[in-house]
Amino acid sequence: MNSILYLEDGTVFMGKAIGKKGITTGELVFNTSMTGYQEILTDSSYRGQVITMCYPYIGNYGVNHNFSQSEETQVKGIVLKNIYSDTSHYMSEDSFTNFLEKNNIVGISGIDTRSITKKIRSKGTMKCVICSENENINQIKNVLNSEDDKNLVQQVSISCIKRIKGNGPRVAVLDFGAKNNIIENLKYRNCDITLFPYNSSYEVIMDTHPDGVLLSNGPGDPKDLSEIIPTLKKMVGNIPVFGICLGHQLLALAMGGDTYKMKFGHRGGNHGVYDRNLDKAFITSQNHGYAVKEESLNKNVLEITHVNLNDNTVEGIRHKTLPIFSVQFHPEGSPGPTDTGYLFDRFIRYMTL
Repeated sequence: MNSILYLEDGTVFMGKAIGKKGITTGELVFNTSMTGYQEILTDSSYRGQVITMCYPYIGNYGVNHNFSQSEETQVKGIVLKNIYSDTSHYMSEDSFTNFLEKNNIVGISGIDTRSITKKIRSKGTMKCVICSENENINQIKNVLNSEDDKNLVQQVSISCIKRIKGNGPRVAVLDFGAKNNIIENLKYRNCDITLFPYNSSYEVIMDTHPDGVLLSNGPGDPKDLSEIIPTLKKMVGNIPVFGICLGHQLLALAMGGDTYKMKFGHRGGNHGVYDRNLDKAFITSQNHGYAVKEESLNKNVLEITHVNLNDNTVEGIRHKTLPIFSVQFHPEGSPGPTDTGYLFDRFIRYMTL
């Protein structure tokens, strides 16, 4: 079955329908990862987006339920050059083609994803529509203009407090859409974990007597969560705090900084980041469309610990006197030969001092 990819700037691509047959719209972004397609589709940070995979061959190792980063798929759609139905991995439980159909993901293949990536890099992210129904261009345009995702974090955060018992430090996770790998990293370090809905009050969180608070990743604009900034401000000076991705941006806002929407963001498993304190570079996994403004940070209070080697954006900050730090990338992603799990170990040290 034929399918149409319609971009906000009027560009039209023709391809083959994959996954669920139908129509979908969302923010079109690109990801440079060669692997990890199942993790990407189930990562809550991608809520409401249509993902273009730069790598031309997707699906060859199948899917496995253990790879999922949340309980459901989060993306609005997927754009591919080629999709593989056959799998060649001993852990494969199903084909990627079946995974898309079972999870109602609308997709399109046979697309020159390089040209889409170049367009986004030139013009910035834009909305798009994937349509495998018999709709004309005017009807597709109406769909594009009719939908606008709001309250993305509310859609992916847990609705009630959940505890995962452990014998180590007590960690309160403020859930903006936390990836399973973050929780697994805490469990690996024997943490006693309590997950809280994103809008939990400071008093409710502290009633569990945590040794530290982790601010998770999540989707959307950090400034849409202005109601939780007072909660984060109360934490400063009272408890160790570790922020990841959206949690990093929110922590910066709570400490007087500012954020901005990037032209096309960072999404992939091959982003170089320099740790100034260790004098060492790391290959990191990233997924974000917003960043912290360097000039907005109070350098008397905060130091920039990590910078992006491609565009020098802020990738990490740390309080100069308090046990508070955050990173923009995903230390739980483990994409490179030397992983950044040392940040979880630092958090453990802060909680046990």
